[in-house]
Amino acid sequence: MKIGILSRSSKLYSTRRLKEAAEERGHVTKVIDVLRCYMNITSNRPTVFYKRGDEKQELKFDAVIPRIGASVTEYGTAVLRQFEVGNVYSVNESIAITRSRDKLRAHQLLARKGVGMPITGYANRADATEDLIEFVGGAPLIVKVLSSTQGKGVLLAETDKAAESLINAFRDLQTDFLVQEFIKEAGGADIRCFVIGEKVIAAMMRKAKEGEFRSNLHRGGSAVVVKLKPEERALAVRAAKVMGLDIAGVDIIRSGHGPLVLEVNSSPGLEGIEIATGKDIAGAIIEYIEKDSEKGPNKAKGKG
Repeated sequence: MKIGILSRSSKLYSTRRLKEAAEERGHVTKVIDVLRCYMNITSNRPTVFYKRGDEKQELKFDAVIPRIGASVTEYGTAVLRQFEVGNVYSVNESIAITRSRDKLRAHQLLARKGVGMPITGYANRADATEDLIEFVGGAPLIVKVLSSTQGKGVLLAETDKAAESLINAFRDLQTDFLVQEFIKEAGGADIRCFVIGEKVIAAMMRKAKEGEFRSNLHRGGSAVVVKLKPEERALAVRAAKVMGLDIAGVDIIRSGHGPLVLEVNSSPGLEGIEIATGKDIAGAIIEYIEKDSEKGPNKAKGKG
């Protein structure tokens, strides 16, 4: 197969590992920076072109692996959508990626399907601040910017007064955000479940460093292998399925009333989980693509 990896840089760990794994299995790969792509949008011959320096070519792939960063979601998914129009297989489709990147939409879709999550509130008006705080059971609580990634824009308010000030400050900045229940019993830990197809193939527990409540590895958190309970495994697979993602990093948290989904990531990093578990996640992704692409492109999984 000829596989395109849509990534801003070939030097990124996940991109490099996917390229290595694909080539080890005999595939031809090319890393494509989506911002260097441009498109001919026509009904009879939809095409994607790539230009870098003096290099200019029409891109033709059997399959693409989207590794589209949050900062380029809009243009990156437009490029991916153009490949889909041309009947190129994508392991995660454009609609599923945009669905998961919109945190409010993702929470609403998960809630509609009965997927357990921390109690979450959202409002536009300043006079709803007290109600939002009450919805989630009061402080301590989490205020999460809708465009946040890797723990950025996720803040802990330890008192109702601090929560009120934080919420009003975000409103003054015209920044969209969610207010969410703080799960104290989790002790600053969450679980990253790596889902491929309808299986969790690896899982790690991430623990926040001393003095920090966010467990993201990018913020100094640590990771160890964890054995999932059956209900946690089922929850992760269901959350990925609701988003329509074949490859997903589902973050769950252990609460006093069972496991809850924090987030569903459409471009989960490979470095932390491959190191923590010792598993060849990149190879598993390529193996899945080999089998799933035989069913044909544009599965259009999920709704919403």
